[in-house]
Amino acid sequence: MTAQTQAATATFPSIHWQEGGLECSARWRSERGAAAPKKVVLADDTMSADTAYRLACEGTALLWRGDFQNARQMLQALGRRIDQSASTDKRGRRPRQTGFKDVRHSPEEAAAAAAKGFHVHRQAQAQRARVLGMVLLSFEGDYGLTLRRSPDARLACSQAWGVAAQGEGASVASMRELLGLISAFEWRKNGVEVAALGEAPHNRIHPYYGVYSPLRGEYIDLVATAPLAKNPAALTAFDIGTGTGVLAAVLVRRGIGHVVATDLDERALACAADNFARLEVSASVELQKANLFPEGLADIIVCNPPWLPARASSPIEHAVYDEGSAMLLGFLNGLVAHLTPKGEGWLILSNLAEHLGLRTRAELLAAIASAGLRVKAHMDVKPVHAKAADATDALHAARSAEITSLWRLSAVEKATPQ
Repeated sequence: MTAQTQAATATFPSIHWQEGGLECSARWRSERGAAAPKKVVLADDTMSADTAYRLACEGTALLWRGDFQNARQMLQALGRRIDQSASTDKRGRRPRQTGFKDVRHSPEEAAAAAAKGFHVHRQAQAQRARVLGMVLLSFEGDYGLTLRRSPDARLACSQAWGVAAQGEGASVASMRELLGLISAFEWRKNGVEVAALGEAPHNRIHPYYGVYSPLRGEYIDLVATAPLAKNPAALTAFDIGTGTGVLAAVLVRRGIGHVVATDLDERALACAADNFARLEVSASVELQKANLFPEGLADIIVCNPPWLPARASSPIEHAVYDEGSAMLLGFLNGLVAHLTPKGEGWLILSNLAEHLGLRTRAELLAAIASAGLRVKAHMDVKPVHAKAADATDALHAARSAEITSLWRLSAVEKATPQ
């Protein structure tokens, strides 16, 4: 089996370990792009959580050979130890609160403190992911699991990783990643109800693994209620970065005759195509693989870029983090060239970045003006998702003040020569 596995994984990242006196290897899978751990030990139900935590913090991965449900309990135990470690210092004292709750004497100092708190939070998230990612599982060539009391996750893995190739051999991934696959499988199977799409059962979006789910409905409602021309059937709209396709579908439901939806991500394109078919709007939507804009002009161009200008640590985080505001600025700077003379760009953006000290309102308005655009109006809504009301969330102070807006943008009219 070892030789076959090595041959099957020759063109992919591999993970290596010793078992039963043999050198073993398998294909390494990591959605967040983590390198395969260099130190791997076998672990089972006899290992204590304290030992597992120490090894994981040291960078040693635990390839599980015990009961599947006990592995889940081990993962939960590691999470509790991470939380306990974060809440106390080396002497067992609670660290001083910093960042969001600090009081400063100027808006600049307050913004700097908020940004510092955000980056500390991101570092803690990354460390948590690294430690929890050290509990590993082995998958057969068909993605089957052989642990006691393990679920049949073959379909969930196939949907995320693709159908296993003949003779591909075994692979290894973190248990945390598998649980994410299973959760995504359930979301995709059951779908997310979107009120703006109309009556059930034709109002569900089915998100794919790795494609951002439209759980936050307030930004969708903004697109569903923004002013349209009296004859929407004569309009053409672009949906830039369509993702699941939810906004393109809403535009069709509002009567817009032709919608072009674009994305670069293969999973998003497949997801959007599936949702358009399920919602029976495919005849009105043209799906294109494109970096932002398709060819041509449109009367309405919608974009819901990632809201936070920070670096993503995994592919799915690209839906939330936009390093250097690259997508935001790309949309703004390309908008004038793709709008019809009376067309509008609809920019959907939260002000969470402002409350986190990552971008100011002045910087946003300056970027709009620099792109040759003017703000015709903006519609605001207060988010009602669970984290906005969770006082224990590390970003609560910022989330509780968050507003999501739809900015209606048009090209600045050029002065007529005298």
